[in-house]
Amino acid sequence: MAFCDQRGKKGNTRMITSTANQQVRQLMQLNKKGRLRNAKDVFVVEGPRMFREAPKGRIEKVYVAESFFKSQWGEKEAGFPYEVVQDSVFKAMCDTQTPQGILCLVKQYHYSLEELLKKERPLLLILDNIQDPGNLGTMMRTAEGAGADGVILGPGCVDMYNPKTIRSTMGSVYRVPFFQARDLQETIAELKGRGIRTFAAYLDGALDYDRPDYREGTAFLLGNEGNGLTPELAACADAWVRIPMEGELESLNVSVASAILLYEAYRQRRL
Repeated sequence: MAFCDQRGKKGNTRMITSTANQQVRQLMQLNKKGRLRNAKDVFVVEGPRMFREAPKGRIEKVYVAESFFKSQWGEKEAGFPYEVVQDSVFKAMCDTQTPQGILCLVKQYHYSLEELLKKERPLLLILDNIQDPGNLGTMMRTAEGAGADGVILGPGCVDMYNPKTIRSTMGSVYRVPFFQARDLQETIAELKGRGIRTFAAYLDGALDYDRPDYREGTAFLLGNEGNGLTPELAACADAWVRIPMEGELESLNVSVASAILLYEAYRQRRL
């Protein structure tokens, strides 16, 4: 049986008690397969904070562990379609080792490039072939903190809706627009046509990162964690910049580099 009757302080509630349940099996697959997430047009969010920050109109369904339901579930949360899940089954549904008792399905976002270019002097992050979901999520979070207007993803980037990416955004995925480009060279050319200058973080850069003026329309271009930007893509940028380093380091983590660049632009724009 997929469900059993559970009678407790919340009243009569049916509870999912088996990993053979169709909803449980689908959630487990949604955590693993980007194609299925795209086909269903949803992504999975775990934890009370991410649930409470999710735009209410985008939440499709909520799943609550039995222990969480008994101790923390309230009238406000009960306004959504939800299922109560036996704790052991809930743990099997989650991507994390220590589940926080609640997860939900949220409708995916579909932004156009135009939505990232609404402001007169946009500040953008362009990412090429980023592979680590934690890095991508951290850069989304940093983009929000530094007041960036959006993030542009190249075709080779890790899936924005990877569960690890979602967790690393700490909610910024709900608020920072992102555009999936089919061809970054074409996208950069379009940005140039709109007067937006592109600065590539490149090891051969001649300018220290704090030298250029980022107060007008600006886009920072960063590449793969291991190999950086390809020469072909770096050549599309208006200028190459570098972050000076002491010691024997060749480069910083890409999410750290993005933070340095974005916050330099943020500093200049506040003057």
